[in-house]
Amino acid sequence: MLSEKMAKGLSRQMNREAFSAYLYMGMASYAASIGLSGFENWFVAQAKEELQHAKKFYDYLIKNGVRVIMEDIEKPPQEFSSGLDVFEKTFRHEKKVTSLIHDLVNLAKQERDTQTEKFLGWFVSEQKEEEATPARIIEDIKKAISGDEKSGYTAIDTELSRRKG
Repeated sequence: MLSEKMAKGLSRQMNREAFSAYLYMGMASYAASIGLSGFENWFVAQAKEELQHAKKFYDYLIKNGVRVIMEDIEKPPQEFSSGLDVFEKTFRHEKKVTSLIHDLVNLAKQERDTQTEKFLGWFVSEQKEEEATPARIIEDIKKAISGDEKSGYTAIDTELSRRKG
């Protein structure tokens, strides 16, 4: 059985995953508004993935007899200066999510809740990819725009359009 503190922490993380989806939909909208449909595609796919993460938390809580109460979702930032800026903000956001997941792992250890600690192990592994992907894209963007910015973004946009979601 989950402690009240653990249940609240997991519920809060479910909300943060929903916020991430909301953030990424805003980023997709920004990308669409500046004509980067590949970037838009990538962020829409990322938003769907974040909703799947939220669902994992929901399912775990329900399986453990916790009634999930939905909280308000914070309004995400809506203004960005470029495709590079969007991915730099994505990277910083994912680093924050990683920190939040590690806080939950530490709480599970304090609570001696090995079942939840094991559940969170999947998210710890997932966050490695969640940080590595935007970090790689940032480097690719920087290399691509070091010459002609417009053609550099076009090349990256084409690559990002290939993501399935």
